[in-house]
Amino acid sequence: MSAPAPQAPFSLLLPVYAGDDPSFLRLAFESSVDGQRLRPAEAVIVQDGPVPDPLAREIRRIEADSPVPVRVVRLPENRGLTAALNAGLDACTQPVAARMDADDVSLPERFERQWALLQQGFDLVGTGMVEFEHDPGQPVSGRTPPVGAQRIRDHARTHNPFNHPTMMYRLAALDRVGRYQPFGKMEDYWLGIRLIDSGARVENIAEPLLAYRVGAGAFARRGGWTEARTEWRLQRELLRMGFVTRGQYLRNVVMKGVYRLMPAGVKRVLFRGLIGRGLPGDRAAD
Repeated sequence: MSAPAPQAPFSLLLPVYAGDDPSFLRLAFESSVDGQRLRPAEAVIVQDGPVPDPLAREIRRIEADSPVPVRVVRLPENRGLTAALNAGLDACTQPVAARMDADDVSLPERFERQWALLQQGFDLVGTGMVEFEHDPGQPVSGRTPPVGAQRIRDHARTHNPFNHPTMMYRLAALDRVGRYQPFGKMEDYWLGIRLIDSGARVENIAEPLLAYRVGAGAFARRGGWTEARTEWRLQRELLRMGFVTRGQYLRNVVMKGVYRLMPAGVKRVLFRGLIGRGLPGDRAAD
């Protein structure tokens, strides 16, 4: 019988809500704890409001069977992802946290490689990822993030430079910028911008260390007037803080608006065929 994988002083941060699938949650958790070469010291699961009985049973099973301590934060009502993440950060007892969504799959070397960079003094480390629909072993596209501080900053002017469920960060760096803040479905992008602007040391690992599950409605959720208005509001903030020039702002407003209002079918073809191969773009949950 092989010895258990070593642990490091970081927390796994995993929000769950009523729409999550129990079997997906089990795979997400096990891939991020049992299957890791370097395990977290603890896992923090945030139950964002009431959940169906099968999902509640799965959370209790994970809590009882996990090889690392599990802290479950049960919010009495659904407060949304931003509030759930902040509640989870409050419950973390470790100085570093690793994001994970309840339907994705971490590769075994994910945390080992991210932790090595954090030990070099970085405040935030993301990774590449692949997208899949049914089988994590059969990806339909990939997201290679920019690497290096300047490339990350340049890329952040037009796209989220971090694949959000891959992020591992120091809580002290998040505290300095006010942690997660409500911003439609772009709270992760907005957090990354503020960290970069604050002078935090950020980096990405280009290789895909996470498999991201996409459903039939993923591209529809990336669009519509609500998402377009959120996008335009974000661009105004970037201009206000001097993160983009006026010319970059105008270009982003036009191009992002066209993308957000494009039919989902067209968006799928363009994203998968042209954008998704080399850029992290906008996450379905951003």
